[in-house]
Amino acid sequence: MEVDDEVQQETTENAPSNPNAHIIIERNANIISGGNVFYNPVQEFNRDLSISVLNVYFQRLVKERAEKALKQQQRKQKQQQTSENGGDQETKSATLPPSYAAGTKYDDGLRILEALAATGLRSIRYAQEIAGVRQIVANDLSRQAVESINTNVRHNAVEHLIEASHADAMTLMYTSTAPEKRFDAVDLDPYGCPNRFLDGAMQCLGDGGLLLVTATDMAVLAGNAPEACYVKYGSVPLRMKCCHEMALRILLHCIETHANRHGKYIEPLLSVSADFYVRIFVRVFSGQAQCKYSMSKQSWIYQCTGCETFTLQPLGTVRVKSAEQPHLVKFGIPTGPAVNTQCEHCNHRHHLGGPIWSAPIHNTEFVKDLLDAVQSSPLNELGTQRRIVGVLSMVQEELPEVPLYYTPDKLCCVLKLEIVPMLKMRSALLHAGYRVSYSHASKNSLKTDAPPAVLWDILRCWSKRHPVREDRKIPGTPLQAILAKTCSQDYEFDQLHVDANPSSRKKALSRFQENPTPHWGPGTRATIMIGDNKLPKSYRNQNKKQRHKAAQQTTPTDNDLPEQEENGKLTQEDQQSTKKPKLAPTAS
Repeated sequence: MEVDDEVQQETTENAPSNPNAHIIIERNANIISGGNVFYNPVQEFNRDLSISVLNVYFQRLVKERAEKALKQQQRKQKQQQTSENGGDQETKSATLPPSYAAGTKYDDGLRILEALAATGLRSIRYAQEIAGVRQIVANDLSRQAVESINTNVRHNAVEHLIEASHADAMTLMYTSTAPEKRFDAVDLDPYGCPNRFLDGAMQCLGDGGLLLVTATDMAVLAGNAPEACYVKYGSVPLRMKCCHEMALRILLHCIETHANRHGKYIEPLLSVSADFYVRIFVRVFSGQAQCKYSMSKQSWIYQCTGCETFTLQPLGTVRVKSAEQPHLVKFGIPTGPAVNTQCEHCNHRHHLGGPIWSAPIHNTEFVKDLLDAVQSSPLNELGTQRRIVGVLSMVQEELPEVPLYYTPDKLCCVLKLEIVPMLKMRSALLHAGYRVSYSHASKNSLKTDAPPAVLWDILRCWSKRHPVREDRKIPGTPLQAILAKTCSQDYEFDQLHVDANPSSRKKALSRFQENPTPHWGPGTRATIMIGDNKLPKSYRNQNKKQRHKAAQQTTPTDNDLPEQEENGKLTQEDQQSTKKPKLAPTAS
């Protein structure tokens, strides 16, 4: 719903005391916000995706409740039939699930917590666009943010669904652990690392509840500071081309460890790496027996320091005792290490990273339902619907049981080869009998179940067509060690395999979107990043080093200034130019 100029003027006049108030319009939500409350327009994709996931999650929750009620009804009928010795044998059919509409309060609907609400935009959009809501608690530690939430809730007429809360997020979650106070969904979208909120979120979520987590400290998760990542997430990252998927798996590992401490375990529904952050949607269940499987879902990762080949070793094993009784399993510890002291391909040593989540990071059935929902009304009207369809299509094409991925450009860089075109590389793997897919986290990704030895063998075959110069084959380098081996077979590069070009690429879906806006990124705390207030720190530091060097080159030395003044050669304009230029003033 668009707001005309008269409504905007009236809203601004009725706004609180902040004279720099802005009107933010996103879908049906109109937000009045000043410059001291955080808002990032780039995160619209995040909000649209969260709304879609919550809608599909609630539809599944309604079906689960109906199936549970039907089973209880059938159990009671069987007990009555047994007590009456052959009484009425008729079984009542299950009633149709009720229909829900967005913007209406339902006693059996979702109770949602947005722990870090800022302007309250996300909570207002949840209230307006999610069908089946009982209550949304929009919490923030900042008093100014809570005042902004109350103003925006009244302005959007959703007081019956949203309750503003002024409290510390962790304190609020810890005081909501009673069964009647627990939430069906908890949304954590902090500035940076979310780890300090995870313990409270696990305790205030009901059984089967949905946890939505965002992490924006990608430099830490991607391996730039392994010591900081270990402190925050309990895992050691490695500098790899697949760092974005590794970031997802490190965060999933962190969430799982927090859940296991309270006798709970997680089921990932969707894990997405987008722009400058990762976003994870997981269901949290209670069950001590299922928690025992968690060890087998985590893995150490060995990475060769020469050719960067990686190998995963699970922390635990699960073995079925007998085929007749598959529910009887035995848990064990694997023997290791999974690699030799030196790499079998290039004779270099290994780095050790992890542990990371090595089980599937998506639920294929949920992703299918989500993709269908986004392409039908009303979710097909979302502002970033085209991008959501593209990302979900790629997620649906991913190999679920294959963790991490390679990139052909990095593999060819190790061997100083001409880069193999992606479709030729995929065709060679498919003709050889292996499966292959892209990853939504990288446009040059190569996710395959082929062992690394096959990948290097394919590149040795490619080097016959595009030979490497002899002066580059230096002894002791990965290039020399790998190419010294003979190619075991010939691989088909010229004939394009029918599955080499995936459906998402054929349909030209928006799989990897360009940068959303100039100066996009996580933003600055407590800043509305639109108009003149957008990223003042970025403006202040832009081209800082270049301007400093230019100022040093144009500034005369102190010994030259008196001489120029005596000779009358230094005009007033020249004197001003010799001063060090000041940085451009930042927007308030």
